[in-house]
Amino acid sequence: MSTASKPKIAILGYGSQGRAHALNLRDSGFDVTVGLRPGGPTEIKAKADGFAPKTPAEAVRGAELVAVLTPDMVQPQLYGETIEPNIAPGACLLFAHGFNVHYGQIAPREDLDVVLVAPKGPGALVRREYEIGRGVPSVYAVHQDKSGRAEEFALTYCAGIGGARQNAIRTTFKEETETDLFGEQAVLCGGATKLVQAGWETLVEAGYQPEVAYYECLHELKLIVDLFYEGGITRMHEFISETAQYGALTRGTYVIDDDARAQMKKILAEIQDGTFARQWIAEYAAGNANYKALKQADLEHPIEAVGKKLRANMKWLSTAPQAPAKSAAAKSARKPQPEAA
Repeated sequence: MSTASKPKIAILGYGSQGRAHALNLRDSGFDVTVGLRPGGPTEIKAKADGFAPKTPAEAVRGAELVAVLTPDMVQPQLYGETIEPNIAPGACLLFAHGFNVHYGQIAPREDLDVVLVAPKGPGALVRREYEIGRGVPSVYAVHQDKSGRAEEFALTYCAGIGGARQNAIRTTFKEETETDLFGEQAVLCGGATKLVQAGWETLVEAGYQPEVAYYECLHELKLIVDLFYEGGITRMHEFISETAQYGALTRGTYVIDDDARAQMKKILAEIQDGTFARQWIAEYAAGNANYKALKQADLEHPIEAVGKKLRANMKWLSTAPQAPAKSAAAKSARKPQPEAA
């Protein structure tokens, strides 16, 4: 590889993270090529952003650093069929999540540097923070250091997407993968969703208006999370009433009790021993029937109908960032092609 200062980069995938990384790196002065399946749903978006997408194989062949930003379950096939046969000897292979390397779904060639750079935020935020001169905090890791400069390449990439504007923390593929999965399952997505739904159901079953229950259990959650984000639990206590503080301090453990903590430990154990990974890999391979059924149940929960009606009157929400469009393959739950973003 020529130099860690400005390696030629191939971005494979142009979803939420892929688009943000590609745009930030280009704006930071890097030579960026986007590798996408011709005719795929993200090719038009990449062209509109000023890129000239190549096929994934072509993009990989011309790169010194290849960033794999496609969905986790697509990556093993993409690596085996496209990346490994085309990536240059001694190049750097970069992931934004350690799932496939950590759980042995991808065994990178021994001549490659293999690193991880994971922004702690969604792609839209990674892009927005970069544009206003800030950056989303990131973690980075080195799995293989063939050149002796793998960490340098990771930090160079991290700086290019804006992550080094904050304190980039060195981690391992194991730690990033296991803590990321735990956070999603126990707190951020799984835990928060079920807590909101259970709270709403409790109030509605007790005879309170569904709309009022929505405001109390879902809508106002953002206000508290914003305080957490700005200054931790300390800031929350600074801005809520003494009544709210006393209730939180004396009743929070009714919900998050020893049983809840035991379930969290179970979640973590299933991540650590590979149970979750095996289940998810098998689910995906079998066509995602259970995944689709569980997701549909979430989408059809009564709180969603109430929220949709209330949010229609919150005109300011129309300016909020929108989720990236799903590909036709994802919408129909067919297995996506390896190059799909």
